Amino acid sequence: MGRIKPQTLLQQSKKKKGPTRISVSTIVACNLIIIFLMLSLVAIYRHRAKPTTNGLSSGSNNLEEIENIEGMERTTLLHEARRLPQQAILNTTKGLITMQLYVKSSPSTVTRFIERSHRGYFNGLCFHRVIKHFVIQGGDPKFAGTREDWTVGGQLNTQLEFSPKHEAFMLGTSKSEDRGDGFELFITTAPIPDLNDKLTVFGRVIKGEDVVQEIEEVDTDEHFRPKSPIIINDISFKDEL
Repeated sequence: MGRIKPQTLLQQSKKKKGPTRISVSTIVACNLIIIFLMLSLVAIYRHRAKPTTNGLSSGSNNLEEIENIEGMERTTLLHEARRLPQQAILNTTKGLITMQLYVKSSPSTVTRFIERSHRGYFNGLCFHRVIKHFVIQGGDPKFAGTREDWTVGGQLNTQLEFSPKHEAFMLGTSKSEDRGDGFELFITTAPIPDLNDKLTVFGRVIKGEDVVQEIEEVDTDEHFRPKSPIIINDISFKDEL
């Protein structure tokens, strides 16, 4: 064989190391693959985002359901209020006090009052605070509150500006929510200007005002506690208006 000249070998080596040309079809195919991958990623993202949107829609539906349930509960409460007794008769050692219950405007409070009465909660309890020309208070003494709750600057609240809409002989209970099973009865003996700030009014005396006034006139100590006990024997109910 003839010997290949070094110059020829160098030229052949350069030809082998030279850049390879990429065809137009290869470039187009690569671009198509890249576009396909991008579209796939977008589709996957949208697919994963759908549960979140559905979750929000479901949440909105749940809120609507809750509102509907609350509406149903309100309707049920009003319906139950029609079944509640319309009157309560307080049997005390001073006589009977008949009270009309506000079953429509204060159904939940009236229900609590009736439930406790049926359990005998008030039986044997006393009117433990009597403030003349103001209020008589009965129930469990441990929920009585302080004298300052019912006085302002050393003067009874009756010294405040008069408001005719707050009448005497109204039946109420404390607005406090942290008293567990406790329940206090307040019967006003005069118009109280800030009555709505202190009590939830759920009834009024319609018979036995003279008994309320007789309780109001009993002798009390410096803490407005009657010197002779005035006991609540029991509470009964009737439907007549």
